[in-house]
Amino acid sequence: MVNANKIIQNIQYRPDIDGLRGFAILGVLAFHFNQNLFPNGYLGVDIFFVISGFVITLSINKNHKKNFKSFISHYYEKRIKRLLPALIFYVLITSLLICLLDPLPIHQLRTAITSLFGISNIYLYKSSSGYFTSSGEFNPFLQTWSLSVEEQFYLIFPFLCFFSGFVKKEKYGQKLFSFFLIIFSIISFVWFITSFTNNENSYFLINGRFWEISLGVLSYI
Repeated sequence: MVNANKIIQNIQYRPDIDGLRGFAILGVLAFHFNQNLFPNGYLGVDIFFVISGFVITLSINKNHKKNFKSFISHYYEKRIKRLLPALIFYVLITSLLICLLDPLPIHQLRTAITSLFGISNIYLYKSSSGYFTSSGEFNPFLQTWSLSVEEQFYLIFPFLCFFSGFVKKEKYGQKLFSFFLIIFSIISFVWFITSFTNNENSYFLINGRFWEISLGVLSYI
């Protein structure tokens, strides 16, 4: 059993994906260090969205549960175990530090709380706290917006996977699944390119980001 588990882990591990993640991280770090030196480094976030779509589809394709209840419970159990422990730890420790160092930590703490529910991107959009504004520079929870986008995608994704027949490997399951993804991606991309008059809308919300994660899913297929 141990050897079998190791074999499965080796099959699932993709060093090429880790390499892409590395380049994306370096790009984002370089951008934050010096925007003039690497002005397009923020695109590392977009790369991460594509990678997330690829990886989540890789994971789901190895889930052979035919019953919807067992499939959905297994899916969300894995997502919760993967995301929540590290997020809770980060939120607790950073919130304590913020309360000690910042006399007015309300905005940061609200961002922290909403991040635990996967809606910090919506909160940041509603509060007009742009990613590139001066207020954003002093919010250590600003980066959680991208995690919230992914979590919102994860709410929709398993239902598309299962009811299209993709999970159960039905005859036209993959084609139907791809069809729905392409339709939603086109709508999302149109939203994205027509929302430049409201950059925060296209930047923070799942509406304008669905197509990026979906691109990773379609790349896997």
